[in-house]
Amino acid sequence: MNNVHLDLKRIDLNLLQLFNALYKHGSVSGAAYELAMSPSAFSHGLTRLRTSLNDVLFVRRGAQMVPTAKSIEIADTISLALKLLSETLQRAGPFDPRVSSRNFIFTATDFTAFAVLPRCIAAIEKVAPQVSTRIRYADHSIPVEELRTGKVDFSIGYTMLTSETPPDIQADDWFTDRYVVITRKGHPACSQGLSLETYLAAKHVVVTPWNHARGEIDQLLEDLNLKRHVAVYLPTVLAAPFIVGSSEMLMTLPRLAATTLAQAAEIQIHEPPFHIPDYCIKLFSHSNYAQSDAHVWMAKTLLGTTFL
Repeated sequence: MNNVHLDLKRIDLNLLQLFNALYKHGSVSGAAYELAMSPSAFSHGLTRLRTSLNDVLFVRRGAQMVPTAKSIEIADTISLALKLLSETLQRAGPFDPRVSSRNFIFTATDFTAFAVLPRCIAAIEKVAPQVSTRIRYADHSIPVEELRTGKVDFSIGYTMLTSETPPDIQADDWFTDRYVVITRKGHPACSQGLSLETYLAAKHVVVTPWNHARGEIDQLLEDLNLKRHVAVYLPTVLAAPFIVGSSEMLMTLPRLAATTLAQAAEIQIHEPPFHIPDYCIKLFSHSNYAQSDAHVWMAKTLLGTTFL
């Protein structure tokens, strides 16, 4: 069954660019200039568009072309459709970071985003000044379906919270980091360093981005027949350093995140009193898109960014 609207069948889709430009500028001369057309050619195209849509679309009031009710109704949809079409064609064509205005979509937790992304964005901006990035909150450790459908270009994740990677998902090792413990400056129980006894006796703050019942450190302690007292569970890292900095509570987290947080809150960094495996950041993408020029460039730029 053909669901294409009759108006769409008989319209020259190039005329939608005229509509979009005129709606934006409110004048034929301004819209024609944007599209590199003469005002007479633009007016001719507008006449054809009016006939196709059976509406005058714009009426002149002084020096302005004012949209009709129908134009107002369809303007946002036309603008979005043109944007999506442009981005789709741009994805399919050769990618030149120096001139591309491509939008890349990432998922990440705020825990990884605030510590990792600032340097990455700076590296991207130096080479690709018009490229934009959209960061979305990660609903899952690996957003497999979103990567498969192309709704997400890359996901930033870490191995201690990810299960086995599906075969069609590419997982590139980015960098590893060690865990540390943060306390408020001058914590009375840590003046001579942080002992295991002090660690287990203290209250702890834990960030669980997907509302897990417990953090990965708790699983590690359980394997050692040890247990800590988690007093505060948080879905994001934003409040964590300030809670630690104004209380007697402890928090265990990667060193890179801790040093970044130390710039914003009165906290002190300690070595953990037991062995914790390194924290490994990975860059996830889908194999269907991983070999495109744009993805190859972005992956190379990100993986080339150093932190340690």
